[in-house]
Amino acid sequence: MPTTIQTPRALEKGTLRVIPTGGLGEIGRNMTVYEIDGKLLVVDAGVLFPEEHQPGVDLILPDFSPITDRLDDVLGVVLTHGHEDHIGAVPYLLRLRKDIPLLGSTLTLALVEAKLKEHRIAPYTMAVKEGQIEKLGPFELEFIAVNHSIPDALAVAIRTSAGLVLHTGDFKMDQLPLDDRITDLRAFARLGEEGVDLFLPDSTNADVPGFTALERDIGPVLDDVIARAPRRVVVASFSSHVHRVQQVLDAAHVNGRRVAFLGRSMIRNMTIAADLGYLRVPEGVLIDAKKAKDLPDDRIVYMSTGSQGEPMAVLARMANLEHQIEIGEGDTVILASSLIPGNENSVYRVIDGLTKLGAHVVHKGNAKVHVSGHAAAGELLYCYNILRPKNVMPVHGEHRHLFASAALAERTGVPRKNIITGQDGIVVDLRDGVAEVVGQLDLGFVYVDGSTVGEITDADLKDRRVLAEEGFISVFVAIDPATGRVVVGPEIQSRGFAEDESVFDTVRPKIIAALTEAAENGTRDTHAFSQVVRRTVGRWVNTQHRRRPMIVPVVISA
Repeated sequence: MPTTIQTPRALEKGTLRVIPTGGLGEIGRNMTVYEIDGKLLVVDAGVLFPEEHQPGVDLILPDFSPITDRLDDVLGVVLTHGHEDHIGAVPYLLRLRKDIPLLGSTLTLALVEAKLKEHRIAPYTMAVKEGQIEKLGPFELEFIAVNHSIPDALAVAIRTSAGLVLHTGDFKMDQLPLDDRITDLRAFARLGEEGVDLFLPDSTNADVPGFTALERDIGPVLDDVIARAPRRVVVASFSSHVHRVQQVLDAAHVNGRRVAFLGRSMIRNMTIAADLGYLRVPEGVLIDAKKAKDLPDDRIVYMSTGSQGEPMAVLARMANLEHQIEIGEGDTVILASSLIPGNENSVYRVIDGLTKLGAHVVHKGNAKVHVSGHAAAGELLYCYNILRPKNVMPVHGEHRHLFASAALAERTGVPRKNIITGQDGIVVDLRDGVAEVVGQLDLGFVYVDGSTVGEITDADLKDRRVLAEEGFISVFVAIDPATGRVVVGPEIQSRGFAEDESVFDTVRPKIIAALTEAAENGTRDTHAFSQVVRRTVGRWVNTQHRRRPMIVPVVISA
């Protein structure tokens, strides 16, 4: 796996270049750029949600820099399905060029269009379905049905003069899906007979043995939990998990309960799914959340967002007593989702908060209330054997997932030299059945922080972590620059370090002595005096308190 930056050679005519700009080494911000004969095709444009060590960040985008200067060459963006980690960055990409065509299934495009409406962007879209073939310049695209935890997911086969690529998007091989729409293995087999030159498989569950459990297995468990619940039930899930919401609606209906949606994204997405016929709502089951308060506690189910412990989502606010619905003794909370890596602490903190309030919390760890939407090792082995790809580049996963998928490919007979495991920005050229790593771009995280995009750096985040964990000390001093004599100060203020300001009494003489010594040694510049103050306070606070707060010295001439 390349670890150093390497500028790729000029792309030859008739060669296909593949650059994943997100989704390698992380579960999120999936985006891959394909280029041939001067034209570009993008598959997916998703977001990554921030972890605890990225305070203040709202979203993390793929790095668009490989295409920023070539937006007119982009023929389209193929969206494999409607999850945020595959469509969430579309508004930010279309800010750069609003008329880039979007291709995807009906539900996927409906979810994207609703998102774009909030950004005041009216997109150009082309709805496609399984079995459909579209030609965009040098790219011929064939769309293939795949099963996932959201309806209408599609894989895409990309044919070019350089060869055939199969990009699965997220998928699994549930043989009894709730919507009866299975992954089209016959199409996979046909592509295998044609000859797949490069295979890019979803690798999220490549290190999980066997096969992913059936979605249908979840329904009876939800039914049983809701039937046994003495009071209110709150079910938290992803706001786009139509299948899970369907099971909750059905279980509530069977048990004589009504369902209220909580959370703006949940309400928006389920309204879209119902309007398009992907969600079948039993008559009389839905009720407005405001009216639900008037129902007996044992006759209501709340369907909410927040299954990943997001601090501003409904469930976390309930756990913190910041929501209009106050969780109490006898309530049941179901977390009907898997843990995204990096969210564990946030989720368990919410579980603890809800348990402390008296709720019975049901989650994947103690009941079968969720199954993954991603193919496990057994399913990936099937795909490798059916396709017999010449080259493989696992995508969509942290590095352990990518290497696990690579190992599966090798076990099925793909030569090790034909398996590419890399990181975001790896540049792969495909020609005549040969895939070769030809470069490594220097790509990073692009942070969305409020209304700013890309202005926050890793250095800024480090400062925020220091402020959050170690505190802040400011020192104001006015001096005579000729002598270093302190005229005013040192005035010291702190936040998050010590409430009792007398703690600084021992360091004030040290600051005065250090400034005097610096002046005697010829220092005259106020910036240099500021660094003297920073070093003096830094040594003191580290030695005496074992802390490393942010220190901001301000030295002026008097």
